[in-house]
Amino acid sequence: MKQKTTTLYRPVNQKELDLIAQMDWIGFPPRLPEQPIFYPVLNLEYARRITVEWNLPAYGKSYVTRFEVDTNYLQKFEPQNVGGEGIDELWIPAEELAEFNRHIVGKIEIIEIHE
Repeated sequence: MKQKTTTLYRPVNQKELDLIAQMDWIGFPPRLPEQPIFYPVLNLEYARRITVEWNLPAYGKSYVTRFEVDTNYLQKFEPQNVGGEGIDELWIPAEELAEFNRHIVGKIEIIEIHE
């Protein structure tokens, strides 16, 4: 029986993308001290909005990544609505990111590049 997964998205800048590549596309790098949570988003439209409205102006180039995570594992995280319909994230405490990474199924992939 195939493992049930949930598709998540993560807007990233070049620096974070380089770190993901160094991890062989199977995990996200540890958070910085000033970043207490890792927040993947639940839909492409919201990921695209973050990329275009925030990351692109701040970094000049931004990427939307997509990845699959074990659905059973994700049930411990309550989706957070942060600003209206479709603006939903999961809040993963920074200290749990390594465990989160172990539940990624397959590789993280780039699905959009914005310049």
